[in-house]
Amino acid sequence: MELPVISSSAPAAEGGGCSSSGCGTAPDALAHLPDHIRAKVQDHPCYSEQAHHYFARMHVAVAPACNIQCNYCNRKYDCSNESRPGVVSELLTPDQAIKKVMAVAAEIPQMTVLGIAGPGDPLANPARTFETFQQLSEKAPDIKLCVSTNGLNLPQYADEIAKHNIDHVTITINCVDPEIGAKIYPWIYWENKRIFGIEGARILIEQQQKGLEALTSRGILVKVNSVMIPGVNDEHLKEVSKIVKAKGAFLHNVMPLIAEAEHGTYYGIMEQRGPTDEELQALQDECAGDMSMMRHCRQCRADAVGLLGEDRGDEFTMDKIDVMEVDYEAAMVRRKQVHDEIMVKLDAERGIVKPKLTGIPEGSRPVLMAVAGKNGVVAEHFGHAKEFLVYEASPEGVRFIGHRKTELYCGGMDSCGDGDVVGEGETESLLDRNIKILSGCEVVLCSKIGYEPWGKLEAAGIAPNGEHAMEPIEEAVMKVYEEIAATGKLLPKTETLKVA
Repeated sequence: MELPVISSSAPAAEGGGCSSSGCGTAPDALAHLPDHIRAKVQDHPCYSEQAHHYFARMHVAVAPACNIQCNYCNRKYDCSNESRPGVVSELLTPDQAIKKVMAVAAEIPQMTVLGIAGPGDPLANPARTFETFQQLSEKAPDIKLCVSTNGLNLPQYADEIAKHNIDHVTITINCVDPEIGAKIYPWIYWENKRIFGIEGARILIEQQQKGLEALTSRGILVKVNSVMIPGVNDEHLKEVSKIVKAKGAFLHNVMPLIAEAEHGTYYGIMEQRGPTDEELQALQDECAGDMSMMRHCRQCRADAVGLLGEDRGDEFTMDKIDVMEVDYEAAMVRRKQVHDEIMVKLDAERGIVKPKLTGIPEGSRPVLMAVAGKNGVVAEHFGHAKEFLVYEASPEGVRFIGHRKTELYCGGMDSCGDGDVVGEGETESLLDRNIKILSGCEVVLCSKIGYEPWGKLEAAGIAPNGEHAMEPIEEAVMKVYEEIAATGKLLPKTETLKVA
C-alpha cells in the first residue's frame, strides 16, 4: 500500500529527554535516577511509564472544597459521564473512603497507589484528607500515598504531609508570571477573603514555589502538572519547566487543556481552544531535558479506579461495596504475591539491553505509530480500542509520545461503525472521527482490524498493521520501522511510503 509521507525534521529531545521518557536503546528508563528515587517510583503508575502498564491506582473523593478558581475547571460531584479532573460520581467521608480502598485493594491486587486529588483541593480540606491518610497508613501500609494540590496551602501543610509518609505530591503550576496567572485564575481565597486578578495570582505563585521547596527539602518526590493553554501560557511553560526543575521537581507533566463547551468551564464557554497533538508533543519535547517528562497522563477523574487508561469506578460504588464480603487478610497476602510477580517481570524488562535498530539509513526521519495496546503489548482489536498509544520510531530508537482517546465504535459484528457524530451541518461516523484523531500517525498497530477501517485508514494515509499481535509494543514498533527502512523510504522527502 502507499500513503503520503509526512516530512519531519524534528529532533529527539536533547539532554537526555529521550531516555527520560523511556525510549531509545537504554536498558532501563529509570537508569538516570538515584537508587532511592528508583525504589519509590518503579511501581508507581503515574511516575513510571513502564509501571503504568502493570500497576493500578485509585483516587478517593474526600475533598470537595477548593480555594482557587481556574478558568479550565468546573467541579461536578455526581457525574458518571465525564472523564476529567474535578469530576466524581459520589463524595465520600474518610470512613467510606477507607472501606472503598480496602475493597479495591482486594479486588484489584495490582493497585499500588492511593491518591487524593479532589474534586476540590485536598489541602483546602485538610481534616478530611489527613484523616483518610492516617487510617489508610494503619490498615494498608503497603499502599503508596499521593496528594495532588494547587499549592496555595502547601507550605502550611508540608510537615503534615511528611508526618503521614506521603512521599509523592503533585503540584499544578501553570505559570510563574502573575500577569499570565491572572488570565488563568480569576481569584483565590486567601486569609478569609477573595483576592482577584494579578494580586491573587502572585500570592498563589509564591505559595506554590515555597511549597515545592519545602517538599523537596524533606525528600518528598514532587511531580509538577501544567495545563497547556494555547495563546495563554504555552510559550511560558518552558520557563516554568526550568524553574521547577531547578527547585527539585522530579517529573513534569504538561497536559492539554480540556476545553469542550459541554463541560461548562469558562474557557469552554469562551471557545478557548486546546492544543493540537503536534503542539503538545513539540512543547513536551522542548521542556524535556535532564528532568523526566511525563507523557502517559490520562487526566483522570477524582475518583478513578484501575489501570491508567481504564476506569473501573462503576464496579466500586458504595452501594456495591457495602454488600461485599472481603477477607482482607487473605487479600493482602495475594497482593504481595501479585506485586512480586510484576516486579520480577519489570526487573527482567529493565535488565534487557534492547537491540539497536539495524539497516536504518543515516538521516532517516522519524515515524509516528499508533498502537492499540494493553499491558505493554499490541493487544486490542482496532474497533475495540478506546485509546491509542503513540510511539515515535527514529534511528535513535523508540520513544513513547503520548495517547489519543478514541470512541468505541465497534460493539460486535452487528454494530461496528453504526454511531454517527453530528456536527455543524454535517454528519460523520465514529470511525471517521477516530481516524481523524490519529492524524499525523503513519502506521496503526493492532491485534485485528476489519475490512472497513482498513480501507478508510489507507485512504487517510495511515498503514494498518495486524502482524504483531501480542508482541511487546516497543519491539513491534521497532520491527515495523525496520520494515519501512527496507523500502528505502525513510529519508525526509515528500514522496510515498510503502509498508508491506
